[in-house]
Amino acid sequence: MGILEMLGLKRLINAYGTVTLIGGSRPNEEVLKAMAEISKVFVSMEELYRKVGEIIAKETGAEAAIVTSGAAAGVTLSVAACMTGGDLKKAYQLPNTTGLKDEIVVQRKHKSIYIYVAQIPGAKLVYVGNEQRTLPSEIESAINDKTAAVLYMYFDPQEGVVPLDKVIEIAHRKGVPVIVDAAAELPPVDNLRKFVKMGADLVVFSGGKDIGGPNDTGIVLGRKDLIDAIFKLGPHSLDVVDGQLTCFIGRPMKLSKEDIVGLLVAFLRYIKMDHEARLRKLHEMVDKVVNELSNIPCVKVSKYLPDSSHPVRPLIIPKAEFDLSNCVLNASELLELLKKKDPPVIAYSAHGKVYVNPQCLTDDELEIVIERFKEVFSEKCKNCPKKRK
Repeated sequence: MGILEMLGLKRLINAYGTVTLIGGSRPNEEVLKAMAEISKVFVSMEELYRKVGEIIAKETGAEAAIVTSGAAAGVTLSVAACMTGGDLKKAYQLPNTTGLKDEIVVQRKHKSIYIYVAQIPGAKLVYVGNEQRTLPSEIESAINDKTAAVLYMYFDPQEGVVPLDKVIEIAHRKGVPVIVDAAAELPPVDNLRKFVKMGADLVVFSGGKDIGGPNDTGIVLGRKDLIDAIFKLGPHSLDVVDGQLTCFIGRPMKLSKEDIVGLLVAFLRYIKMDHEARLRKLHEMVDKVVNELSNIPCVKVSKYLPDSSHPVRPLIIPKAEFDLSNCVLNASELLELLKKKDPPVIAYSAHGKVYVNPQCLTDDELEIVIERFKEVFSEKCKNCPKKRK
């Protein structure tokens, strides 16, 4: 009996992307083999963390790096590191921030569902600007002797936002570090070096998205002193404070040796990948969807190159867009019907349209996606108007 059968679960066809809710990534055989190999032995977790961090730092041009249990944990630990600076007594008192720098400056347009994780160490978020724009002077005015860091949620390009290079210039002039949450900003692979090279002090990426590591992994790159502070806060760090052996805020964010090694192998594979060839392949997959489904009279199917208004990142990956404005089905109805197929197809909607993301699809799965769309439209669209708006 297979694991899916034992659990009573259905295999999903992922036309959505590297989203956590349906498993994130699909680690390849090389990654899984390395995870199985390390599972058979015991190692010093401290040495493993440090060795893997050294390799990732060397490949990205960062002073140092550390693997975390996802990008969200990376943001939490980065904020805590900026608040404590590696001081164990300060680390021990978290989330009590009495006497600590505990304010994190964030542009209002960067407020998102993920911003909560920055508050876990007890930090206070100080929003600047409004829903339309932020001025450089507003960031500068918000920085004071209580400011631990400026957090930049990388949703670029985004109109009205003070760009990262200017944020770094302002923050560094005021003696404050900048954290960049770039969780889903791969590809392009150049981003692994770009933000550190710009001067960001800590940069957070997901390891379980396009890199192809285990879904519960992340990477933080940046200044060695701050990476060392994260290590002290981390899941495998124990130390003596006031004569008592204790752990710190990162303890619940534990990683297995299998996760760490799997992420490393996925990372090394990712940076050596022919990304131009892969992007061409993704375009070909979208073209196939468009060509196969463009004869549906009530639906306009086209290739979509995302812009800053699109909620699913990374923007560099093309999507197949289904405009249902002249169809009896709306986006929610179409998605539900696709989910009811066997196997279920998971796509997504935005601004009333439905999208197919080829990022996680094999060629065989792409064929299934196309067939399921054909089936749904054939079954439900007999009474659709025949002219597109």
